[in-house]
Amino acid sequence: MQRLLAALALLGLLYGCGGAGYLPYSPHALGPQRIHELVSDASARDQVPPGLIRAVLMAESAGDPSALSVAGAQGLMQIMPATARSCGIDNAFDPNENVACGTSYLKTLLDRYHGNATLAVAAYNAGPGAVDRYGGVPPFAETQAYVARVISAYRSY
Repeated sequence: MQRLLAALALLGLLYGCGGAGYLPYSPHALGPQRIHELVSDASARDQVPPGLIRAVLMAESAGDPSALSVAGAQGLMQIMPATARSCGIDNAFDPNENVACGTSYLKTLLDRYHGNATLAVAAYNAGPGAVDRYGGVPPFAETQAYVARVISAYRSY
């Protein structure tokens, strides 16, 4: 079982490291214009750089609003059910609600880490407790690869 999980994790990392540092568009992805609209609205509302929102969204779901992780994260920005509840959203698969909630959470993390996008992205992936415990990006291979992928994509926007 551990070998299977390790192989799946490796495939996930390899799949996510292609091209511009994020997952390629999913076959079920929203169109680029719709993603742009969602990101622009959320950026204006929460004052989070649109490139950072887009980089997280693409790394999380490749633009697929029906994405569901094995851990239970849902939708475009892979919102966990507890996060969805804290945002007061009814449907984590609704693109508008999902991006609004994910961006609000990202804004909270940016504020917590004084605008440090690297730490905010690490906390988005591994949780703020892990970032605080390690005093920076946690030494988890998945989180380190995720942070590198998201920050690379963010810089390219």
